[in-house]
Amino acid sequence: MASSSGTSSGSSMLQNSGSEEDLQVLMDQRKRKRMISNRESARRSRMRKQKHLDDLMAQMAELKKENNQIITSVNITSQHYMNIEAENSVLRAQADELSNRLQSLNEIVSFLNASNGVFAAGDSSSFNEPTDSFFNPLNLSYLNQPIMASAAEMFHY
Repeated sequence: MASSSGTSSGSSMLQNSGSEEDLQVLMDQRKRKRMISNRESARRSRMRKQKHLDDLMAQMAELKKENNQIITSVNITSQHYMNIEAENSVLRAQADELSNRLQSLNEIVSFLNASNGVFAAGDSSSFNEPTDSFFNPLNLSYLNQPIMASAAEMFHY
């Protein structure tokens, strides 16, 4: 009996070791399958990361291009502004000069009109006026109106 029990315990060990080997093989297969799945998942993750990086690089290039266009536009606009500002400065100086000249001419006309009254009221025996008052430089009655100019008249284009 001892021999049969020994044999049976030996065969049971073989069965146990056989099922342990099967279990180990099954665990190794699962481990290998999980490892392959993890590698594939990591590869997909790297691909997504690379695609995201490529998208960001393309977006960055587009934004740089847009930024350069905006900078160019701002520079052109600034140059136009500076040109117009310089032109306005010249026009203001010209307007001031013309205003001063107009004021001087109005003062001359006022002086001549005032002088004309002095000579006309003076002794006629000492000063003979020509009969045609248009040609008399001291009789400027036709210039009694002050000289006026508007901005539109001063700067016609």
